[in-house]
Amino acid sequence: MNDTELLLRESEAMLEGHFLLSSGRHSDRYFQCARLLEHPERAIRALAGVVERLGAARKAGELDFDLVAGPALGGILPAWVVGLGLGLPAIFTERDDNQVMSLRRGFELRPGQGLVLVEDVVTTGKSSLEAARAIEAAGGRVVALACLVDRRAAGEALAWPVFAAAALPATSWAAVDCPLCKSGRPFVKPGSRKAPAPPA
Repeated sequence: MNDTELLLRESEAMLEGHFLLSSGRHSDRYFQCARLLEHPERAIRALAGVVERLGAARKAGELDFDLVAGPALGGILPAWVVGLGLGLPAIFTERDDNQVMSLRRGFELRPGQGLVLVEDVVTTGKSSLEAARAIEAAGGRVVALACLVDRRAAGEALAWPVFAAAALPATSWAAVDCPLCKSGRPFVKPGSRKAPAPPA
């Protein structure tokens, strides 16, 4: 168990049960990272390894970036912590009135500006891809993805190198295949994002 996993457990941020994820999939584990991030000293400690590795990659010329960004809501605080650790500005994307991820609040990017996208949890990478589209539309480019928890299954690749504080793969199922549903166990929908409607 690494330090971040220990901090997740101490913060009661790693939950067991039956959960409907924002992707629409079901899982027996959910990471409520806000419970860890509410403690600034724990957040800094949990992401210290990510900051160190990103800083080393930047210094070595392996990654070219001078900004970090997190998709609202879950990525705002981790991005701020990573920005603090690297001595870089931290901005965020958010959904507009049409629920499209956008860069708002006067945030601007230089053409071709490199940045690291920072999430709390990466499961399917959907919100990361939405945020990356908003960043690219504003002229920037994502060079890496950082997160507190990478819960992807082995072999699930993303478009960027991933710098995770903790890799904790968690089983998930399509709603129609969920064994917890089949056993009659009710699910809960934690988090801030509305899940897609189940298939008819």
